[in-house]
Amino acid sequence: MNIKRAKEEIKNTIEAYLYKDSYGAYAIPEIRQRPVLLIGPPGVGKTQIMEQISIECELGLVAYTITHHTRQSAIGLPFIVKKEFGGKEYSVTEYTMSEIVGSIYNKIEETGLKEGILFIDEINCVSETLAPTMLQFLQCKTFGNHKIPEGWIIIAAGNPPEFNKSVREFDIVTLDRIKRIYVEPDFSIWKEYAYQEAIHPAIIAYLDVKKQNFCQIETTVDGKQFATPRGWEDLSRLIEVYEKMEKNIDREVVGQYIQHNKISKDFANYLELFYKYEDDYEVDAVLSGTLKEGLLFKAGRAPFDEKLSLIGLLLSKIGVTFRETLEREKAVESLMMQLKRFPKKNGRGPSGKWNNKYGNDNNLKCEGMEK
Repeated sequence: MNIKRAKEEIKNTIEAYLYKDSYGAYAIPEIRQRPVLLIGPPGVGKTQIMEQISIECELGLVAYTITHHTRQSAIGLPFIVKKEFGGKEYSVTEYTMSEIVGSIYNKIEETGLKEGILFIDEINCVSETLAPTMLQFLQCKTFGNHKIPEGWIIIAAGNPPEFNKSVREFDIVTLDRIKRIYVEPDFSIWKEYAYQEAIHPAIIAYLDVKKQNFCQIETTVDGKQFATPRGWEDLSRLIEVYEKMEKNIDREVVGQYIQHNKISKDFANYLELFYKYEDDYEVDAVLSGTLKEGLLFKAGRAPFDEKLSLIGLLLSKIGVTFRETLEREKAVESLMMQLKRFPKKNGRGPSGKWNNKYGNDNNLKCEGMEK
């Protein structure tokens, strides 16, 4: 499924897991609340949707990339305690609280949100020493001796083995205890997101024409070659800043983000044409309402690819303008809400009459009036 549907599925799962019966207990017992496992190619947006979901569902969010952790940071450090069994005293190993579990309690104190999401990224790329701990985590919802707090949903993400040599296959026992969702790249869905996030119009217009270059990961004689949604988004931000700094964006720059020789070269060439079309067709002037007859004639006789690029350029520019307008409207609405909170000291009061520091307008007196 695409990332939009995956997001919807996760939100539905969270709502179901947190749904309570008439007695205030979770309708689906915690033991039956399977962790969600997102599997998909790198850069498709698995991590990005988690913050969106936590905000939209008003939940806390604690996120970790598990490959950055050791066994000690995941389950805690060992210490010795004395315990009595059958009348005899024994030394027993216990563990300090896991850093991850501790972060959940910190988040609860910071936000006051007792329910939330624990997101573990790259869960199928853990080290050999940490692998048993991850299996225990998925099966029992514990890190070491410490259980994940009630009301916290476990969501994990990972890449398929063809994209990462470090991937460890889960056994059937583990897979039978999780809710697995496969995510596939979908340009039409990403395009909606691209307009919302003001991705550079050149990238949107280019991928509109060459959708096959949106997400490609392949192994060639020259090694791994890939272009990912994350790469396009990061390149977009760089292009925006480079334009403001008046720096050149060539194939070498593009190739630092789109690490696919053929695609990076193709897009770099397209970017040059994009700037050329923007100048030749006076796009900014057209959007401001000035349209010359010569431009219409030129566009009418242009090759099909040029027409398609020009349409994409105009639509992308219009999308950016709409977004900027919407943001200004939201800023004005927010400002109005803030202004309404100020006490009405000067200006018109609730009755509609003007007030000032001397009182209302009926009692207003000027110097010399009494004389």
